[in-house]
Amino acid sequence: MPTPIVIEVGNLKLKAELSDTATAKMIAKSLPIEARFQTWGDEYYFEIPVKMPLDSTATLNVNVGDLGYWPPGKALAIFYGPTPASSGDRPVPASEVNPVGRILDDPTLLRVVAGVGRIRVRKPAPKAPTG
Repeated sequence: MPTPIVIEVGNLKLKAELSDTATAKMIAKSLPIEARFQTWGDEYYFEIPVKMPLDSTATLNVNVGDLGYWPPGKALAIFYGPTPASSGDRPVPASEVNPVGRILDDPTLLRVVAGVGRIRVRKPAPKAPTG
């Protein structure tokens, strides 16, 4: 069962989800995370308090909107367009990542807030009971 999350950069809030892998579950346990991010083409990446190795899901094949864990930097990578390693419109990570989730809203909106420099990843607030 995926874990719903919210990615906040400046006044932008994007709905996303973490998958059901061991690495994604470790990331979910570490939330909320607030960090200063770097950009690499149309990719945000930032160190998170999770240390996991590459696993059986490790890949260079990612899509716009994917979230990946990059073990060499203990970093979460958010792909929203081509990176310096890309030859077309698809992002290509610097080296293999463990896929850990995806953005459900329009990931290309991250281009608008790339200069903000800080990011927050959290679980959504619980819904108030209706009645």
